Amino acid sequence: MQIIEAKSYEDMSRKAAGIIAAQIILKPQSVIGLATGSTPIGAYNRLAELNNQGDLDFSQIRTVNLDEYCGLDGSHEQSYRYFMDKQLFSKINIPKANTHIPNGTAGDMKIECARYDTLIEDMGGIDLQLLGIGHNGHIGFNEPNDVFTGATNVVKLKQSTINANARFFESENDVPSQAITMGIKSIMLARRILLVVSGRDKQKILKQALYGPITPEIPTSILQLHVNLTVVTCD
Repeated sequence: MQIIEAKSYEDMSRKAAGIIAAQIILKPQSVIGLATGSTPIGAYNRLAELNNQGDLDFSQIRTVNLDEYCGLDGSHEQSYRYFMDKQLFSKINIPKANTHIPNGTAGDMKIECARYDTLIEDMGGIDLQLLGIGHNGHIGFNEPNDVFTGATNVVKLKQSTINANARFFESENDVPSQAITMGIKSIMLARRILLVVSGRDKQKILKQALYGPITPEIPTSILQLHVNLTVVTCD
């Protein structure tokens, strides 16, 4: 485990973007796992800058996102497809066909979960997976549980997660109650994991996740077992 303490959110974003950029430069055909939320936006902006300056090429990169809300299609402003298109994909030279996000409106979610796992496997697995951490220790939408989830699955969101995401919707009632998410096993199979954590309000759960017992009650704690984990954090 490597822990990098950044001086500020901007510094954290630059450092995280630098790690992702290095992966892309070393392996232009990399499969990059991506996350949503406010924390990675700064890193995405920096990656777009590098691309626009001609210093980084995304033309052969393939991406897989962690999760998507059930019931929201890609045109919905709060869907994660919309988020990724707005925050990153529209700003870089990546073919849209190379960007993959679970289908939150699939007719059969069990089939969609299996399809997503097969897709990742067929691409050769994830070279670098970007993660954030929720206030309750979730990664992706893998919520605190009595067991660690394995493959991509549909989860019922905890009320604390719904409360945290309600600020993005008109009201709390508009927040979907379920999401499709890459499972813990799928995440742990990534060859490298980059965890970015911003804000004093997340330092307590981060400390528990990295130094406390490994428990499904804090899903992020499983990352202690990963052989190539880098954490970039700031208060």
